[in-house]
Amino acid sequence: PVDVVATPASAPLLANNPDVRDVIRYDKRGDARGLGGLWRTAEQLRRRVNDQGPRKVAAAYMAQGSTRSAVLAVMAGIRERVGFDTSSGSALYTRRVAYRDDRHHAERLWGLAHPDTSVEPPRELVRPRLYPGLEEVSQVDGLLDTLADDDTPLVGLAPGSIWATKRWPGYPELARLLAPHARLVTIGGVGDAPLAAEIVQMAGGDRVLDAMGRLSLLASAELIARCRVLVTNDSAPQHLASAMDTPTVAIFGPTVPDFGFGPLATRHPLVGNAGLPCRPCDRHGPEKCPLGHWKCMIDVPATHVAAKVHELLAS
Repeated sequence: PVDVVATPASAPLLANNPDVRDVIRYDKRGDARGLGGLWRTAEQLRRRVNDQGPRKVAAAYMAQGSTRSAVLAVMAGIRERVGFDTSSGSALYTRRVAYRDDRHHAERLWGLAHPDTSVEPPRELVRPRLYPGLEEVSQVDGLLDTLADDDTPLVGLAPGSIWATKRWPGYPELARLLAPHARLVTIGGVGDAPLAAEIVQMAGGDRVLDAMGRLSLLASAELIARCRVLVTNDSAPQHLASAMDTPTVAIFGPTVPDFGFGPLATRHPLVGNAGLPCRPCDRHGPEKCPLGHWKCMIDVPATHVAAKVHELLAS
């Protein structure tokens, strides 16, 4: 059995997951903040019981890698603590696994439980999975009822990112090109509303549904599963699409998939300005282009991205 310690924001993503026994919420900025909160969470891990008796934990796999997480495992009395040799908390690990720069991060995490790093796992084993429930299905049904129902495919557009330089500016033009051939839905958080407004204006209100900030992450995964194709930046919706195996057109600018965080959906054409000598410039994506030209994104034409979408729709 597998238990997961997660933040309040990410814990709901694990609902209905048949591979997870318990999800323990750890709110380090809320009721579990400070040393006292860390101790209470450790006691919660240590003292859990059910009808069959204590829920013992044999090992902790330190996917997050922080010193705080490692201290939590020590305080909870978990004797085997496994993590990457590059993690800040590695001094408290009982086994350190080499961090492989040449692997997708999902493969790196898989390797924590399979320490022979020479073994390359089948891609189907490392692709993440999410399990939206009846509530999420109902929410998405209600949203899609407001969109014109015709024979055209549903295409998702996810124009946001917490990193400004990772937001491809061509989504409004892409929406204009796709609107005659597909129904469109924008996917993202409340903060992405201005981006959605531009898309709606270019595509025409009857061809696009603005779902920004209207769904939880798990419900967003359900919506992405309904899409024939998702177009996304290097951001969270890309990973939701991987979990739902939705065909994905992923646009990379300052970052590159070689960092280990590219899409894992079965079909996932990549788009980027590969000829730039300054690319990649950052592992996460800076707020501003270091050279001031941002050619890694503004030189990616909407016609090229639209062609990738049509290729997926036709296959």
